[in-house]
Amino acid sequence: MGAYGMSTVSILILTLNEENNLADCIDSCSWSDDIVVFDSLSQDRTQHIATSKGARVIERAFDDYASQRNAALNAVSFKHAWVLMVDADERVPKELAEEIETRVARVDAETVLFRIRRRDFFLGQWLKRSSGYPTWFGRLVRPSRVKVTREVNEEYIADGRIEYLDQHLHHFPFNKGIAYWFERHNRYSSMEAVAKIARHSEPLTTREFFSVDPIIRRRALKHCLYRVPMRPIIVFLYLYFIRLGVLDGRAGFYFCRMRAIYEFFIDLKVTEANRRRRGLAV
Repeated sequence: MGAYGMSTVSILILTLNEENNLADCIDSCSWSDDIVVFDSLSQDRTQHIATSKGARVIERAFDDYASQRNAALNAVSFKHAWVLMVDADERVPKELAEEIETRVARVDAETVLFRIRRRDFFLGQWLKRSSGYPTWFGRLVRPSRVKVTREVNEEYIADGRIEYLDQHLHHFPFNKGIAYWFERHNRYSSMEAVAKIARHSEPLTTREFFSVDPIIRRRALKHCLYRVPMRPIIVFLYLYFIRLGVLDGRAGFYFCRMRAIYEFFIDLKVTEANRRRRGLAV
């Protein structure tokens, strides 16, 4: 029995060396009586912490994010029909847990996916503006009715209706330090560069900019921005001035600069790949 009543939702946490984050993450999910840690062969105390907290641990070598999530959703025998996917650096506040239990109890058979927003925290504050909030993530799913695509910054293909939750996940991407944030985004940028090259020849579809689905609109915007010169500077100006990241103070300024650096990593790696393909020196 969960902390807020009889649980109707299982929890799936993907991990790789998350000893700094996992205990607090599991504690925030203690309202569920079925917590699964799907671990990518961690070398630290991740698995020990998981088992000591009563979670089930299943191992699988990591290849990419979409494959890892699909493997977990397809291979794990969950106790409940609904699964909430949580990253180790995320927390499920009480208000979100209560809303999830309420909505799942009332939902019809045609609804297969709920999208959730996150609150990103940096330097002790919520990055309400500079993070690009609100961004929606598919996280609460019926495993057999949802497929995950895209190797990084995954997208969710739902075989049924999609609904939205009012409450938020809390996200602490700097719990393992700023150096780790750059290390992780260095990996992300390599995957994004591959995706950018693959999509370069795809035509822009104007109707996607006016879709009622925020995920489709965001994907169209990203596809468009990939073609724009000086994109990292544009991203900084957009987040800092248009989205009013300036009002997030020092944390907002730092974060907007870091986002611009991440976009620069992507563009630089695309340039490198294109030159190598033409047989030119980097």
